[in-house]
Amino acid sequence: MYSNNSKSARDALCILLDEKEGKEIAFVQFPQCFENITRNDLYGSMMRPGKNVELHGMDGNGGPIYVGTGCFHRRDVICGRKYGEEEEEFEEIEEITEPEMIKALASSTYDENSQWGKEMGLKYGCAVEDVITGLAIQCRGWKSAYLNPKSKAFVGVAPTNLHQMLVQWRRWSEGEFQILLSEYSPVWYGQGKIRLGLILGYCCFLFWAPSSVPVLVYSVLASLCLFKGIPLFPKVWSWWFIPFGYVTVAVNAYSLAEFLWCGGTFRGWWNEQRMWLYRRTSSFLFGFIDTILKKLGVSESAFVITAKVAEEEAAERYEREVMEFGVESPMFVLLGTLGTLNLLCFAAAVMRLVTFRDGGEFQRMSLQFVIAGLLVVINWPLYEGMVIRKDKGKMPMSVTVKSVVLALSACTFVAFL
Repeated sequence: MYSNNSKSARDALCILLDEKEGKEIAFVQFPQCFENITRNDLYGSMMRPGKNVELHGMDGNGGPIYVGTGCFHRRDVICGRKYGEEEEEFEEIEEITEPEMIKALASSTYDENSQWGKEMGLKYGCAVEDVITGLAIQCRGWKSAYLNPKSKAFVGVAPTNLHQMLVQWRRWSEGEFQILLSEYSPVWYGQGKIRLGLILGYCCFLFWAPSSVPVLVYSVLASLCLFKGIPLFPKVWSWWFIPFGYVTVAVNAYSLAEFLWCGGTFRGWWNEQRMWLYRRTSSFLFGFIDTILKKLGVSESAFVITAKVAEEEAAERYEREVMEFGVESPMFVLLGTLGTLNLLCFAAAVMRLVTFRDGGEFQRMSLQFVIAGLLVVINWPLYEGMVIRKDKGKMPMSVTVKSVVLALSACTFVAFL
């Protein structure tokens, strides 16, 4: 991440030094922007709705979250000062010459048995220490401000393959879920300290990991019931179908309109929907499981750094917006299994419909046909990587074999129930 706008510091100071409201602002947050995003944002890295809608909404309720970069802080606030306390006058520090003091300052243990990591500086012990630090600052009575100028203030490099992206979101979702279950959860820690709207804004991020469970169940259950011929929703001509149809159309229409308003394209929105599904059925699910295991004392969280450098061929595929797999990963096995399962269930249901020409079955399970069909279409790049492509960025054969075997086993098990 580097500074791209020389005026960003001045803009932040204008807010921090404002005569009316500047004294209550602890930090000024700029959005994360990237220089290597493709035209249609293949991996949904821009987070357009979050940058242009959600953070602005939090700004109106006390301020956005601290995202760990692209931010200007008040030094005394980050060092623990509460809102309303008198600002300390710092005296000039004399040159440190005593050897013992120099050694202590240069060591990596100077903050042990001190307030650093607790009341001063960033909070320790969390994968997303930035979010929990910003929350603690706001709960001390401070507000934050959000600036999203046309000229990007700070620019970085986004992940250029699917595995990097999933690992990054796994770390974020795991850290957010840890905050939700910790003593600093805004659900109880923020009561009476920050606005209800801001608490709900935090919860949109903190519930990333738990949201994986209903999404996983919904995507699997609809396809398996279609495969078995079990209707989950009312008939298409029934009045009871209207609420389901309305929610489906309204949510997606609103999402598309919002994405286009934020400057995206239709194909970019479609890529965003794919990444929305992939994150929740892999990154968020693994983050959810890891956090639960950590709470039970079974495992410890590991901070994984995502690489930002790609080989030449991979970079060319990224520029052409060809999805990059290329490595073995449990998350790829899960995505491949779910994608293959959806394809098998949809194909079996269509074959049954064509063979028996039963229009009544389509009426009974029309919404399930739509859901399964959309899941197949949205997984097309996955099927290409598993079967069609021959380049280095294809899905590894071992992952493909495991996915097909697991999907066939699930279909066989359900068929004999």
